[in-house]
Amino acid sequence: MNTGVIDKSLELKLDDSMFELVPKEQKKLNEIVRPSMSYWQDVWRRLKKNKLAMFGLIVVILMTVIAIFGPMFSKYNYFANDFTIANQRPSLEHWFGTDQFGRDIFVRVLYGARISLIVGYAAAFISFVIGTLYGSISGYAGGLADNIMMRIVDILMSIPMMIYVILLMVVIGAGLKSIIIALAITQWLGMARIVRGQIIQLKNQEFVLAAKTLGASRNRILLKHLVPNSMGPIIVTLTLAVPSAIFTEAFLSFIGLGVSAPKASWGTLVSEAQQLYMIYPYQLFFPAIAICITILAFNLLGDGLRDALDPKMRR
Repeated sequence: MNTGVIDKSLELKLDDSMFELVPKEQKKLNEIVRPSMSYWQDVWRRLKKNKLAMFGLIVVILMTVIAIFGPMFSKYNYFANDFTIANQRPSLEHWFGTDQFGRDIFVRVLYGARISLIVGYAAAFISFVIGTLYGSISGYAGGLADNIMMRIVDILMSIPMMIYVILLMVVIGAGLKSIIIALAITQWLGMARIVRGQIIQLKNQEFVLAAKTLGASRNRILLKHLVPNSMGPIIVTLTLAVPSAIFTEAFLSFIGLGVSAPKASWGTLVSEAQQLYMIYPYQLFFPAIAICITILAFNLLGDGLRDALDPKMRR
């Protein structure tokens, strides 16, 4: 058989009548409607669609910025007494009025925001670090080690937080440090339980088995695979831990176990104002509304993050 000769009957005859132009509408069907994005980019996209969550995020950022820089730009300070202007009502000179010692309430509310947010952020960060490490180790180890570690958590959770505060006040004295440590001691326990539950769900999945097959160490599996895949619930819990710490600090300061004078937190401002709230209600109103707005903003942000981080809600 001569392979160099092409059979004419096998030649493909093409002409223009055999083709047709594809309409523009048909081309658009093959286009990628949504560009490819990572998990965290998609989380941010969905979070931006939640108006209440974005409102909470904006309020949290504004509160933080104002607490840091606000007192620096005021001609009044939080501790100077001037009895000649005591108990003045809100005016252009003193936006929130003055207290019984003639101190500007607006500046004291701003300074109180600084103290309260420091407590909230510090306690949440410490509980995040300790709770994530403890819970991840407990969940990944399993067996007897997990049982012992969780029983320790149960014992610590059975002790009221007030006991921790009183003991710390005896050892290191009352103040900001003792409150932060007491809150951190109690808040990391809940974080540890949440992280442990997530690790138990993830540790037998395929990507963990693949990492073990490739020879990854336990530390690498925990820090590079399991903990990052548990960040959704961890971030939501962390967001909701901040308002809880702020409210707890306000309560402790209200009953006299918080920061000492002349320093001010929102709780101490409420405690001082409640003595004269029937005569000067504005002294109680402003710090109380600051607590409510901040806690509401963090709760709205936490709810929005919970929805945005839920893979089942991806569209």
